[in-house]
Amino acid sequence: MSDSQAIPTPSRTRLWWEIGLVLACTLGQSAVYSLILLVRRFLASTPLGDQSTALNPSQAAEAFWDILYQLLDIGFSLALVGLVVYLLWDPGCSAFRRIGLDVRRPGRDLGSGALIALVIGVPGLGLYAIGRVIGITVQVSASPLDPSWWTIPLLVLSAVRAALQEEVIMIGYLFTRLRQIGWGDWRIILVSAAIRGSYHAYQGVGPIFGNFVMGVVFGWCYKRWGRVMPLVVAHTILDVVSFVGYPLAAAWWPGVFAPAPAPSPSPTAS
Repeated sequence: MSDSQAIPTPSRTRLWWEIGLVLACTLGQSAVYSLILLVRRFLASTPLGDQSTALNPSQAAEAFWDILYQLLDIGFSLALVGLVVYLLWDPGCSAFRRIGLDVRRPGRDLGSGALIALVIGVPGLGLYAIGRVIGITVQVSASPLDPSWWTIPLLVLSAVRAALQEEVIMIGYLFTRLRQIGWGDWRIILVSAAIRGSYHAYQGVGPIFGNFVMGVVFGWCYKRWGRVMPLVVAHTILDVVSFVGYPLAAAWWPGVFAPAPAPSPSPTAS
């Protein structure tokens, strides 16, 4: 390629605007709402440990409409991931290869992803349980306790969606753009991890720290390997286990995982 055809390097101002707009449309927006919700939780009369949240609630009573809304929600979320990949695409330079979102190393990516999931998952479960016991984490209902036939496939798709959203945007995209601005890797890792923790703030104080640590580990792995695919695999495994295994965990440890029982209705005159 001749000098006249060389791809111009975006200015720092342009890159900052792009980063701000991407975050405002995606996980940065989630972080703002999540932090505001955490403030509201602290101001509520109910203690934080007695509050609850649902990760994958039903969106309609009828099966057809519930499935349709869930699939549309997943599809539009993945469209934003596609937009971010598009922004990273330069002529002659595949964005998929640029951030390592491909299947060139399936065995290594699966093995590395499974190992990361094991390293993150067990301590994460313990941190959640401790947070519930000491009252700094809200009760998180990861999936319905009475699953229908479509529940598990939709939960798996939701796990893939969350993995692609978080790892492509918070790792692949931010690393690429902030490196172009001149930031060092550890500065990027800490900022990315802080944003990751903040958009989990709606779950309480414990998940903020837990997801911050997860972000540091994932960022270090990307710094070392230069690939987001193992991180997508690890995140998908963690979420599938959390979403699909939730009813079993709620049955085994109801005091930690099962939602608080709703108050009985007041008796009425017959």
